[in-house]
Order: sequence, then C-alpha cells, then structure tokens
Amino acid sequence: MSKNICFSSLKFNSQPIEVITFAQIVWKMHLIEDLQWRGMIQDIMPGTKELLEKEMVSGYIGFDPTSDSLHIGSLVPILLLVHLQKAGHKPFALIGGATGMVGDPSGKSEERNLLSEETLQFNQEGVRKQLSKFLDFNNNQPNTAELVNNYDWFKDFSFLNFIRDVGKHITVNYMMGKDSVKKRLEGETGMSFTEFTYQLVQGYDFYWLYQNRNCKLQMGGSDQWGNIVTGTELIRRKTGGEAFAFTCPLITKADGGKFGKTEKGNVWLDAKKTSPYQFYQFWLNASDEDAKKWIKIFTLLPKESIESIIAKQASAPHERALQKTLAKELTCFVHSQADFEFAIKASDILFGNATTEILQSLSEDQLLQVMEGVPSIEIVRSAIETGYEIVSFLADTQIFPSKGEARKMWQAGGLSMNKTKITADKTMIDSNDLLKDKYILVQKGKKNYYLVIVS
Repeated sequence: MSKNICFSSLKFNSQPIEVITFAQIVWKMHLIEDLQWRGMIQDIMPGTKELLEKEMVSGYIGFDPTSDSLHIGSLVPILLLVHLQKAGHKPFALIGGATGMVGDPSGKSEERNLLSEETLQFNQEGVRKQLSKFLDFNNNQPNTAELVNNYDWFKDFSFLNFIRDVGKHITVNYMMGKDSVKKRLEGETGMSFTEFTYQLVQGYDFYWLYQNRNCKLQMGGSDQWGNIVTGTELIRRKTGGEAFAFTCPLITKADGGKFGKTEKGNVWLDAKKTSPYQFYQFWLNASDEDAKKWIKIFTLLPKESIESIIAKQASAPHERALQKTLAKELTCFVHSQADFEFAIKASDILFGNATTEILQSLSEDQLLQVMEGVPSIEIVRSAIETGYEIVSFLADTQIFPSKGEARKMWQAGGLSMNKTKITADKTMIDSNDLLKDKYILVQKGKKNYYLVIVS
C-alpha cells in the first residue's frame, strides 16, 4: 500500500468518512510510543493509548495569557498539539481568558498579581497569533485545529450557578488532597479562596469542551496533573462519561539551572522580545547532555534521524552536530529559514571568519541584534569628522587602558575594524570608516569586540 494513499473519496450512506492518510494511521497507532521515546510523557491515564489508536480524538491544552508572547517553556505543549494533529487527531488550544483572571497556584510559592481585563485581552491576541503559526487551522479538514477562550463560557456564568452546577460535585476533601494545594497551605503565604477554586474552574473547562466539542483528552505539564484529573472527575460525576489525560515532564537543565532562562530573562517566541539570533544562540549553547535530551522533545525529526545525529555527536563531539541541528530546527520552526540563515551569518561575524562585506550587508536592526551583549562606547561625531588619530581613539574610548598598549597591539597587527585587519599604515579614523554612518566595530584579539556608536 502506498504511504501517501488517502481515503478521502470513501463514503458511507452518502456521508464522507474521516479523511486520513496511511501515514496518519501509522502515526496514530504509535503516537504514545513515540512521545514516550521522546521523553514527553510523565503521567497517563489508563485507556488513553487505546482511545488514541481507536478513533480521531479531540484533545486540548490550556495556555495562560499572562504575557502577550509565549516563551520556550510553551513549546512542549505546542509540540504535543502538533504531534496530536499530525497523527490525525483534532487539537484545541484553549486561551485562558477567564482562568488568567484567577491565577493558577500550581508550582507557585505565592499568589501572583491579577491582570486587568484590558491587559488580558491584549495578551490573548498575541498568544492567538503565535499559536496560529504552529497548528493547521485549515477548515477543510476534520482534524483542523481550533482556538477557544474559556472567557466565552465563563463571562455569563454567575457565582451562584457555578457553586450549584460545579462546586457540589467536587468535595473539599478531594481538592485538599492535591499537591498544589497542600504545598501552599503548608507554606508561609497560604492560599486565597480565589486560587483554591482554580482547579474547579479548569475542571469546568474540560467538562465544557467534553460536552460541547466532544473533547475527550486533556494534556499539559506534570504540574497540572491535579487540575487535569479534577476535570476528568467532574466529567464522570456530572455525565457518567469517561475522559482521558496525559502530562509531560517539566523541562530541566543538566546543570540545575532553570530551563528557558538567560541572564536577560525568558527566551520568548516573539522576535521583538528575543531576537531570532539570540534564540538561535540559546539552543546552540546547550550542553551535550541537554542537547541529547532536547532534540527528541523540541524537534519533529524522526527517531532514525535523531539517533544518527546522537551517534555522530558521540564520535565527533567537537563538531557539535546535536546543538547545530537543534538550533536550526527550532529557529526555522519558531521563526523562519531566513532568520536561521541570518543567525548563521551573525554567528560567523562574532565567532567565525566573516568578511567586511557580510558585516556591511546587515541592516541596522540586524547589526544591533548581532551586537547585543557586546560592550558599546559612545563618541561625538565631531571627533572623527576631521580624522581621529587611531592610537588616541583606542585609548580615549578605553578599549585599551593606555596609548602605549594600544600602539603595541596596533603595530603587532592584533586589531580589526569592521572585520578588516588594521595595518600599521592606517593611522587615522574618519567618517568613511562608519557602518550605517554611525557604528564602528573594533575587534581586539580573537574574541574581544567593542561597538563604537557615533552620535
């Protein structure tokens, strides 16, 4: 049977049968095994695997709109939805417009500040745009992805109706047994009633999607397990039906550092918050141990390809095949091929043998992306308009502590300007040396860069 065979032409009682490719049938049968091999499953309810192999399943994950951009910690749930859809199932991405007003206590040591409705709406739109990039929202397919917002079903839900229709089905004893509640109650800050009710609110999300969208599966991080099973229990008690769930482990770094954090904070999916070049560098700088684990989780490469790259890394670790593949796949997935190619070019400027022509080909925005983190020095334009003696320039900008040291390296040929070696016969700097009529990139030795900004 051809791998690309499609059953779209089949009908039963004049009704089209679910459109699904042979490749999707194979992927559907092995979805859980593949996710387990990738290290993407921690807890799973009995019967989940069998359900996913039996029928097209609608499953969802919630995304909290506490910012107008998701960060790389959100890539795991995004990829779970991508895997789900590739296997022929229907993904729902739930934006927590209502739950964002409450605040999830899971994994938190203290209650966070509640956001205004206006801020939440702004954040929701940012998250919506990002999710639309990763999932297929083509309405012509039965497993098209859908975006839903729990504010739509909570906005007219009165408190009295909520405690009658939801609260009476889940006991306080049951809610107190959740780890997220226990930890907060045992801590110094305690837990507000607002946060205590969060698991009921999230549980109702699952119930609503089960009743109105035939959604039988919820996925999420392992810290969400307590909230998720509250949803399955609510469905069981209110409808007598059965719902399913699995969670993925929380991502960690081998050195104990927090995943997705740099000195500047979160690594965001929004190019305005984290440039594609900095995004690329984050993955490129992964340790061998982390890269071996992350390439399974964060890429869609098949098992055979990943195992081949791992073997290549083991035989030639200096070539950093894992890190290079990881950085390429993620930069193309989140941003674009063009952004990946720019990241390569940018890396070559700082760490390779890039030429002056490559440096000059960058736009001002791209140049500043590459130079993010490079020490910068400002000088007035009048200082170079009539020519600036090079040794004085190097000392006055404090690139060297003295003219003597500057002269010594200049004469030894250890300096470059705008990726061009400075020879002893170049004695002056003027406006012709400026990049974009504003910048001079000075390189001292192999790795020390300084960006001089002329204002």
